[in-house]
Amino acid sequence: MSLSTPFIRRPVATSLLMIAFLLAGVISYPALPIAPLPQIDFPTIVVSASVPGASPETITSSVATPLERQFGQISGITQMTSASSFGQTSITLQFDLKRNIDAAAQDVQAAINAASGQLSKNLPNPPIFRKVNPADSPILIVAVTSDNHTITETSDFADTILAQQISQIPGVAQVLILGEQKPAVRVQIGPLKLASVGLELEDVRSVISAATLDGPKGNFDGAA
Repeated sequence: MSLSTPFIRRPVATSLLMIAFLLAGVISYPALPIAPLPQIDFPTIVVSASVPGASPETITSSVATPLERQFGQISGITQMTSASSFGQTSITLQFDLKRNIDAAAQDVQAAINAASGQLSKNLPNPPIFRKVNPADSPILIVAVTSDNHTITETSDFADTILAQQISQIPGVAQVLILGEQKPAVRVQIGPLKLASVGLELEDVRSVISAATLDGPKGNFDGAA
């Protein structure tokens, strides 16, 4: 005997059973839970810039404010927030759901270019931007140490090899390196050779100062 045989032989009971299931569904439908916060990924772009050694007030007035003025002219922005700390600032731009993220990125780049003349002259690199998901957060922190190599050699390995390989993994949006140390360069000058080409020590100092940036090695944060 198959499973459907009892239902075929008793059509009235089968109909009543189906009606009971239907009524149970109608009664239960209003009680179904509804998610109060649906999972929606808003198009979001984060713009960041750094001025080593600058206070939060300085970097806000000389970098964040000119950028915010230009970003405010971009259509489709629903929310713009910025946070400035010691030596760096970050501006988060959230766009309307209907706005294409690639087109928004082009507008952000154009706004950065328009604000370049108003930014601080001490800005070592132009502001950079990246597309992000506000719900995402760093999920992996890797500490690199070595008993056989110096700190500068270990930092170079993490920067040139490890970070490059991790960034190529599908799904990785960004790789940040913190605490690295770069090797210092010592310059020896021959005064006689310098004088023979019509230069002075001040000329060399000016070139070195323009090509390098000496910033503080740390900072204090908080009233205590």
